Amino acid sequence: FSLTSSSEVNPMKQVPAIMDGRFKLFESHAILRYLACAFPGIADHWYPADLYRRAKVESVLDWHHSNLHRAGYTFSSVLAPAFGLALNPKAAAKYEKVLLASLAKIESFWLQREGRFLLGSGQPSIADLSLVCEIMQLDILDEKDRERIIGPYKRVLKWIDDAKNAMEPHFQEVHVILFKAKQKFYKKRYDVGSSIPQSSIKPEFHSKM
Repeated sequence: FSLTSSSEVNPMKQVPAIMDGRFKLFESHAILRYLACAFPGIADHWYPADLYRRAKVESVLDWHHSNLHRAGYTFSSVLAPAFGLALNPKAAAKYEKVLLASLAKIESFWLQREGRFLLGSGQPSIADLSLVCEIMQLDILDEKDRERIIGPYKRVLKWIDDAKNAMEPHFQEVHVILFKAKQKFYKKRYDVGSSIPQSSIKPEFHSKM
């Protein structure tokens, strides 16, 4: 089993994409389902064999692609310049609404009172893995903006911590690139900002009207 060049597997030339022997597969949720079923010894809670419990996990995964996954806030507000594009405040404002609505739905509906994880489970599923990894993109924001976005959702924050703990040490391992990218991005932005002569920085005054 290996990750591979996306163009060899995915005609859209996007990641993730995997090869297991000669078997090629792309799309993140399809890969998660396959991995949970293909390898012996994977605990049942990740992708339950019980039809009803599995259907519930599937409902979260489908909701994810139609809601949380559409919230491109971090790209529009922070990451776009890294891809040669301009920041887009109008798009960021639109995506922020989707993001906040998604976080509110996780807080009020998908996280049920009787369990630490989605759907009231005491152990994580591939739905927890997928949604938490999506939300981890918010770590690329500066601390003030991240707190403004996710800070009000205390149950979501507790769930993220529980998921991290349940998936360690692998959780940190797979997010190393994200953490390094954040350090590199903000160092570069700080260096650019500090190179601007202070005399050229004019204070802005905004009316209270």
